[in-house]
Amino acid sequence: MPQTPLLTGMLVSRGYNNKNLYQSPNQTKEEGYGNAGLCYRDNALVSGSLEALIHHLVPSMDYYPDMTYSFTFLLSSRLFIHPYELMSKVCHLCVEQQRLSDPQADKMRIRKLAPRILQLLQEWTETFPYDYRDERMMRSLKELTQRMASGDELYRKVVHQMIQVLIRKLTTLSQYEEALVKVNATATDRLTVLKAKPQAIQRDMLSVCNDPFTVAQQLTHIELERLSYIGPEEFIQAFEKKDPLDNDKSCFIDHKKTSNLEAYVEWFNRLSFMVATEICMPVKKKKQRARVMEFFIDVARECFNIGNFNSLMAIISGMNMSPVSRLKKTWSKVKTDKFDILELQMDPSGNFYNYRTAFRGATQRSRTANSTREKIVIPFFSLLIKDIYFLNEGCSNRMQNGHVNFEKFWEMAKRVSEFMVWKKVECPFEKDRKILQYLLTAPVFSEDSMYNPSSPP
Repeated sequence: MPQTPLLTGMLVSRGYNNKNLYQSPNQTKEEGYGNAGLCYRDNALVSGSLEALIHHLVPSMDYYPDMTYSFTFLLSSRLFIHPYELMSKVCHLCVEQQRLSDPQADKMRIRKLAPRILQLLQEWTETFPYDYRDERMMRSLKELTQRMASGDELYRKVVHQMIQVLIRKLTTLSQYEEALVKVNATATDRLTVLKAKPQAIQRDMLSVCNDPFTVAQQLTHIELERLSYIGPEEFIQAFEKKDPLDNDKSCFIDHKKTSNLEAYVEWFNRLSFMVATEICMPVKKKKQRARVMEFFIDVARECFNIGNFNSLMAIISGMNMSPVSRLKKTWSKVKTDKFDILELQMDPSGNFYNYRTAFRGATQRSRTANSTREKIVIPFFSLLIKDIYFLNEGCSNRMQNGHVNFEKFWEMAKRVSEFMVWKKVECPFEKDRKILQYLLTAPVFSEDSMYNPSSPP
């Protein structure tokens, strides 16, 4: 069974490239469940009742949902139905609608249908593996796959491989989360020591590495690693709200199984505060602080050249913190031309017009890249989340007739699928464990704490 391919190239601007989704041009038509069915316009699915959309996900003898539809619906349907509930409905439809529960069912029918159902399940487990942290999801998966695989050695092998791949992904996620806990604990311990004995930790960034390009490369390692663990569904779950048609009083967000998105936002904050802390450390004199400022300006410029816009913005944010910006005498010793250019690139004016222009250039470079180095595109993450938030608002509101707005689902899927391409890039730079350890665990002051060690303006 083939691996699920990247989705971005398959998502087209007008709809879904599948005959089962097409209708006559320039018509709006409803199918399947009367007025509660599927609505098409200009050959594209634009809305539908939740039940009709679920039915549209389930393969039959002569139908298989286009992969763009499967991804889009599995991504955004969680605004209206828990994944485990959707999984239960899909399993029920696969078994009952296709009469697979009938012991007298034609074996040829089962053999023809089983690969289609297994392919859908494989797409689901590959693209949204974190859904299966829910024991109810895993139980339903195993029950359905066992039914599909019974009596056929080939299908048993496919099912075994699919579940093993899924378990490995979930195990890797657990190990990553445990590693983050240890890293954060180390950082907390070092800060506690520093507060008790301010002279106990003499190291700073420049004593660890004074090459801006190398530090930018190591920052890119951290960025790409943390990006790689963010599941596409986390963008939806971050903004989940109560569906007015849902009688379950519990909020969907209570069922969130991962926090990789939040961990990535915390990394941005840590880097910003680390930059400010490095400048405001009590042992530094004005000349030393000016040197640290110029160093981080050079790191930020190298991040821009690499395509690491998130670290770039974190460094700029750190240098614009009040404890740093107030150091007027120190700033007077800094050559700020390069910093002014970088600030202009990330200027929020015009909804970050300059940044969006530069980012489009980076994404274009990535699409035509001849090397992994040129494929790196790391967005300014807070702005990406903001953009997705507004898309999410449109997705989560039902239409007046109770339909789910699938046009909005499509817009969300397109944006998230782009992110999925960016996060799959392997970092081409050699790791430096010493620098990485420092960036992840060096003591970081709060903004209030930075006022005391920093010298007067």
